[in-house]
Amino acid sequence: MSAPMQESNPEKENAISGESKENPENPTEVKEESKTESELDKYWKAVNDNPTDFTGWTYLLQYVEQENDIDGARKAYDEFFLHYPYCYGYWKKYSDVEKKSNNMEKACEIFERGVKAIPLSIDLWIHYITFYIAEFGENEGAEEKIRKLYERSVEASGTDFKSDKLWDSYIAWENSKNNLKRVTQLYEKVLNIPTQLYSHHFEGFKNHIRKHHPKETLQLDEFLKLRQEVVISSKDEHVDDGGADELPPGDDQPPGVDIPPGLEDTNSVGDKDEAIKVQERVIELREIIYKQNENEVSKRWGYEEAIRRPYFHVKPLERSQLKNWREYLDFEISNGSHERVVVLFERGMIACGLYEDFWMKYAKYLEQHSTSGVRNVYKRVCQIHLPKKPYIHLAWAAFEERQENYTAAREVLRGIEQNVKGLVMVAIRRISLERRQGNHTEVEQLFEEYIRTAATPTIRSFFSIKYARYLQKLKENADKARTILKEAISHDQKNEKLFMQLLDVEYQCHPIQIDKVMELFENAFKSDIPKTSKVKLSQRRMEFLEDFGNCVKVITEAYDEHQKLVKDMTSDSRKRSADSSEGSVEKKSKTEPSSNGASGDASIKSHTSTTDPSSYDYHWDAYSNSAYYNPHYYNYSSYYQQQY
Repeated sequence: MSAPMQESNPEKENAISGESKENPENPTEVKEESKTESELDKYWKAVNDNPTDFTGWTYLLQYVEQENDIDGARKAYDEFFLHYPYCYGYWKKYSDVEKKSNNMEKACEIFERGVKAIPLSIDLWIHYITFYIAEFGENEGAEEKIRKLYERSVEASGTDFKSDKLWDSYIAWENSKNNLKRVTQLYEKVLNIPTQLYSHHFEGFKNHIRKHHPKETLQLDEFLKLRQEVVISSKDEHVDDGGADELPPGDDQPPGVDIPPGLEDTNSVGDKDEAIKVQERVIELREIIYKQNENEVSKRWGYEEAIRRPYFHVKPLERSQLKNWREYLDFEISNGSHERVVVLFERGMIACGLYEDFWMKYAKYLEQHSTSGVRNVYKRVCQIHLPKKPYIHLAWAAFEERQENYTAAREVLRGIEQNVKGLVMVAIRRISLERRQGNHTEVEQLFEEYIRTAATPTIRSFFSIKYARYLQKLKENADKARTILKEAISHDQKNEKLFMQLLDVEYQCHPIQIDKVMELFENAFKSDIPKTSKVKLSQRRMEFLEDFGNCVKVITEAYDEHQKLVKDMTSDSRKRSADSSEGSVEKKSKTEPSSNGASGDASIKSHTSTTDPSSYDYHWDAYSNSAYYNPHYYNYSSYYQQQY
């Protein structure tokens, strides 16, 4: 029986929509409506401020339900499912809200939306079908519509390991309609599917076959074929034994006693025996399938038993659960059919929908099978489940670029950049995408925008170095590269990487301009970079002068300045060591020079081990093994997680 239509309440509706009207006859009612509006606004504010606050959403949904406000409930549920479509129980609640307001068609639409959002939800399918039978089961053509619903449900989720109650429901419904041959067909399907209650289905099949005559449960072609096998087998068993079964002489039946054709008793002993043999033959043939299916079930039983939370929840899963899902997926990929792999992935996404690596694994698997399937997976995870996870968005953008769908790739990158402001990795990917497409104007605009909006001088320097490399290596514009780096140095004078990159620009010039390089070194020594960095630059300057310098006097002066820098660094190092080991004679003794003049600090020893300029080792091991000889010196990987 449908619930009665709820009467509308214009005052309450106005209060919720912010359009309450004063009622001079009942001021108390106005105050209550204002209170209602205020409470609703508070619940909405909580979820608007933090859409990932699952508990806040549940409070909002509880509130609109108890207020019996259908419009408010629709708005709340619709917004909720934009963030949490895998919560099958709330689809049922939403449908119940519509049903309570006697909106049966709308309730049916909600179920439709629900099974499309979470097609593997056995419970949601059963709720939907039960509702449809109760509300529309007596309508004209309802039987065929119900059957279509069942068919959709088993097609979507019938291969789920725990889909047994859906199959039982379908079989029971067809039995209630006395569609015995359809029941047989359903058993045929489920006996080929590894499910938890596989033996229960086989027992049900045997009872079904033995309970009815084979003509009622089997398709005609199969019945005639099996009957023929039984008849032939019976003839072979009853060979001619010399007339032992013939009537004795004189006991012949009198003429006219034979039963005319068409009037035989189909319940005769002979017919029953034949029917039983056909039934047993049917079961015998299906038992072969049952044994094969049992073997498949045993392979998956351990994985299935380890699953503790098959439904969606915002709470993190235990590591053991995640490990089990990963191993189960790997097993199914190696041993199962494509259909079963997809179903297991979809099951896994319900339980592990907040874990980025599962979606990545799913998309990677589907790349071998369906481009549209991969795109669908990326859309679901990036637009619904994980809108603020950068790596999955970068993977989606790379996929679209591989498909030469460059517009979509740009949109994906812009989308994550809007959701999570200032991610360096996204900025670099946007720049790289445009560079690969030859859009150099766009590349320069992006670089300049990111430099201008950088949150810290360090991030600004990162983009400046990247930009300078691009300008020099690809655009052959060394002048602009110098300008970009010098501007960055003015904002980040302690960043030695900027000086090194500027030095690289000068090194790449043909011919090399010695005066500009020396000017760069001088500016670096006057800057606020650490003394250790100045010592490294000083080493670099000496090597430069040895390779390209024209005056030995300049080389000697550079060496003297280098020794002074080393001495200053040594003094600072000893001072820090003394301060840190105050009160500890043992620690202090390790930092003092030994009797032979060696220092306890290995790095200081390497700088002061020689005092004769003519014996200076320009190929000093510590220097030749330093970061400046390493092509990966400019390793900015630590910034990729930072925000600019």
